[in-house]
Amino acid sequence: MDQLIEWLYAQQADGNWVVKSFIVIFVSLMINYVLSRFFTHLAVQFAKTKNLWDDSLLASARKPVRYFVLLIGARLVLKIIEPELTASTIELAKGVFQVGVIALFAWFAVRFITEAEQNLKTPGYTKEPMDATTVTAVSKLLRVSVIITATLVVAQSMGYSVSGVLAFGGIGGIAVGFAAKDLLANFFGGLMIYMDRPFSVGDWVRSPDRQIEGTVEHIGWRLTCIRTFDKRPLYVPNSMFTSIALENPSRMTHRRIYETMGVRYDDVTKVRSILAAVKTMLVEHDEIDHGQTLIVNFNCYGPSSLDFFIYTFTKTTNWIKYHEVKEDVLLKIADIVESNGAEFAFPTQTLHVFDESLPKDSADVEALSQDAPVKQ
Repeated sequence: MDQLIEWLYAQQADGNWVVKSFIVIFVSLMINYVLSRFFTHLAVQFAKTKNLWDDSLLASARKPVRYFVLLIGARLVLKIIEPELTASTIELAKGVFQVGVIALFAWFAVRFITEAEQNLKTPGYTKEPMDATTVTAVSKLLRVSVIITATLVVAQSMGYSVSGVLAFGGIGGIAVGFAAKDLLANFFGGLMIYMDRPFSVGDWVRSPDRQIEGTVEHIGWRLTCIRTFDKRPLYVPNSMFTSIALENPSRMTHRRIYETMGVRYDDVTKVRSILAAVKTMLVEHDEIDHGQTLIVNFNCYGPSSLDFFIYTFTKTTNWIKYHEVKEDVLLKIADIVESNGAEFAFPTQTLHVFDESLPKDSADVEALSQDAPVKQ
């Protein structure tokens, strides 16, 4: 390129700068067109394979490379018409060219990071899609780093002292830190979420300390958006997650069935057979994880029932399927109780009725009793 510029500069004596400029512009446009067709052909070839980096590189380089060719063409035209321009205009144009080159490289880097982020989160590019929260956090940090670096390089190329800018930033950072401590607390809270990963986008979370429960939709640097089960968006400052307990039911390995039931006192002789049948049913149930704790035991003598409980875990963690399994288990228990000729108990009370015709001091006071259900 330097040789081409020197050749063009040597041709200034001819005075045909308009023709030369036209030729440079025409050649630049032709190269731009050829590059467009070339990238289209590469896209067709790359689509046949699932490679993370070449797809990201192609998608991010298409526009920056073509604009870079046009920028080089504009620089050559500037060199051709230098004799017709003032010194200040030439210096301004050179500065714009340098800024343009830096901006194009930064644009390419940002596009490459963005494309790689999308591909890493897309099934097919990797054996297992990477954690969306981690990929998003790393890509954000890389993009911010590229933009800050490009800004400092542009400032340096325009004659500003980068060391002075950094020193000013250090002093100003102290003032900003005091003025925006809540903002910084939320920023570092978001950073801790990205590092510790107590939850990810799509997880169901809830806090016993606060009225927070729902599905995580977005994790930002200041706020985390949680969609509650009544479909309202809940925006939680990230600093709050550093001081509250948080549950993540989405990462459960099993779901528990823990229920207490009672039969009548009249069915006391049938309790053993009922318990044995219920335990056999749970052991043979396809949706119950038999590697986990499984308990079926007579528990206590209740006020109006003989209580027993079941304690077991399902294989599924899906909320809907879990309730289907639990429903099936409870209905099978009802069938077992019925097949054993027993009944579930309900609250009762015994009333003792005294006969007023008998002497109150008689030792043979006759008591009549009957059982009646009590409505709850």
